Amino acid sequence: MAILTFPFEKRPSTIFGQVYRPIANVNFWSNKIQQWVEIVMIVDTGADYTLLPCFYSLDLGIDLKKHCIPYSTTGIGGTEKVYIFKKAKIKLGHWEKIIPIGFLNRNDIPPLLGRHDFLETFKVTFYKHTTYLGK
Repeated sequence: MAILTFPFEKRPSTIFGQVYRPIANVNFWSNKIQQWVEIVMIVDTGADYTLLPCFYSLDLGIDLKKHCIPYSTTGIGGTEKVYIFKKAKIKLGHWEKIIPIGFLNRNDIPPLLGRHDFLETFKVTFYKHTTYLGK
């Protein structure tokens, strides 16, 4: 069984002085440039699905109006419009999957690697500022 490990990212916090975020470098297939595009994402076991700021749709060659289905989503910041792309090709380590991803209708959010069709298919462990991901 192969296990991937990713160190947490140390970030300043006005409340706690510093916090550690579980991050992973995830590759998304770009139909625009016909190659993988690496995106640094927060591993978010609390996110229902993978979510990206809308500017990444340009890098990946995804037209939000033509290729996506618009929905409303609710989170800490209230209700937002999200565009769901049903079949994104992603790669993490040696694992490749086709998953649905959402593009939030704004650019000021961090990319979130979520549960649906991805994290829920792995054993995810956070321990001593490291993320362990395995089958």
